[in-house]
Amino acid sequence: MPRELPRTLRSLSPQMQRGVDKIPYEVIIVDNGSTLPFCEEECRRWFPDLRVIVLPAGSYSPVRGINVAIEQSAGEIIGVMIDGGRLVSPGILSMALHASRLSDRVIILTLGFHLGPKLQFESIFEGYNQEFEDRLLTESRWIEDGYRLFDISVLAASSSGGWFRPMNESNAIFMRREMWNELGGLDERFKARGGGLVNLDLLCRASGLPNSLIVTLLGEATFHQFHGGVSTNAFDKSIDEEFRAEYEAILGHRFRTPEYHSTYFGCLPPSTLHVLQKSVALATSERSGRG
Repeated sequence: MPRELPRTLRSLSPQMQRGVDKIPYEVIIVDNGSTLPFCEEECRRWFPDLRVIVLPAGSYSPVRGINVAIEQSAGEIIGVMIDGGRLVSPGILSMALHASRLSDRVIILTLGFHLGPKLQFESIFEGYNQEFEDRLLTESRWIEDGYRLFDISVLAASSSGGWFRPMNESNAIFMRREMWNELGGLDERFKARGGGLVNLDLLCRASGLPNSLIVTLLGEATFHQFHGGVSTNAFDKSIDEEFRAEYEAILGHRFRTPEYHSTYFGCLPPSTLHVLQKSVALATSERSGRG
């Protein structure tokens, strides 16, 4: 992701993250045998002390690389983004840290969005591409205010229920090291391209940890950049069948959205209010449907 990665790191940098002036944090990226080189100099523009772990080519799945990064990280609170092509909102780190103080066994979740007018696996058939996205980002002036990303994106399919309904996965998930160890990290049996449904399995297992407090951050999210991903930006949707088959072979049953009760934490900048409105409508509709 030579185009997307520097922008992702910029969104995580102290220049764009709010409330992190006195918060020490590290960022680790894992190069899982990429075929296209990225510009490390451009990445270090945002993080001079950036840690880069390079794994040899051989696995299409990033799962082992993520687990290595978790093991080698220095922090007490560890956040994982399975996709290096996701921009993040400006308060995601400070809000995650504040939320982590609510409990010793807190699991912090964030919604996922797709940049563009539609879900990217739909918009690619209507001409959405990297050039379109570059113009969209430039015109939004997101660098001046990262919350403007909400104005140029739509809820991802895995987060289609909005803030007040369980999601299928969290593309930025935070826990204490002890809980990552309790889970054993991500399940390395997931060998499919991009990890298949490993991120969905992660949330299912995490939400089932005993005596845990699940917190969903309000007003914060990740935003998927178009980068030719094996699933989100794939023209051939047979990949979905491959992922489902692997999941069922590993776990012995089909994937089901986890059932959990969430505590909500954060604030809602003006550009997120349309998402709040939709989230309330979806939650209300579901409740009415149950009678």
